[in-house]
Amino acid sequence: MTVGAGDATAPRRRDARRNRQLLVEAAHEVFTEQGLQAPLDVIARRAGVGNATLYRHFPTRAVLVDAVFRDQLTGTTEAGERARAASDAWTGLNDYLQAVFGTLAADRGTNDLMTTHVQGVEALDAVHAHNRRTMELLLERGREEGAIRADVTTEDVLFALAALGRAVPALTTATTPDAWHRPLALLLDGLRPAPAPLPGPVLTTAQLGDVLRQLGPHRTPLRGVEDE
Repeated sequence: MTVGAGDATAPRRRDARRNRQLLVEAAHEVFTEQGLQAPLDVIARRAGVGNATLYRHFPTRAVLVDAVFRDQLTGTTEAGERARAASDAWTGLNDYLQAVFGTLAADRGTNDLMTTHVQGVEALDAVHAHNRRTMELLLERGREEGAIRADVTTEDVLFALAALGRAVPALTTATTPDAWHRPLALLLDGLRPAPAPLPGPVLTTAQLGDVLRQLGPHRTPLRGVEDE
């Protein structure tokens, strides 16, 4: 009996789908543990496939990162939509940041994505734009409601959140998983109306982008081949 081409193709496709899923799951584990700069060969080994298989499915690190974190980034956008619809700006802002920081504390890979500038990740560009617009709307509404101090800018808040977010993995590792609640509450309290103006020049959008690029992703002191 002769095996037709179609009979051979179906198992190969199933194997390819299985390998892709194994790679996504392994990458999520490794990125969560080590950050986005984890060696790709470590991911391939954990998935039980060769480097060639990894690159066949994910030719660049950005494509792999997008596949791994797209769903989690969608969750952040959904939290932003709920915050926009909150009964008052302060409640919306607080609930939104609690959701975001809960994710930052639980997953180092997502922390890298949300607090630094990573090029080529399609889902990330969308969530950054949505996050910025969410913050703009909540701060504007908060100022109108008298819940947010008048001199604070979106760049002020995004910079402060990025800086605190970068510290969350170290904070939770050195203390307890929920240790981020205290510094976040302190940061939020600083947004409330205050008689003294903020010192120094206002951070521009371009300057904020430069600062985030300078922060860079978390580095992992593990040996391995960096394989872009």
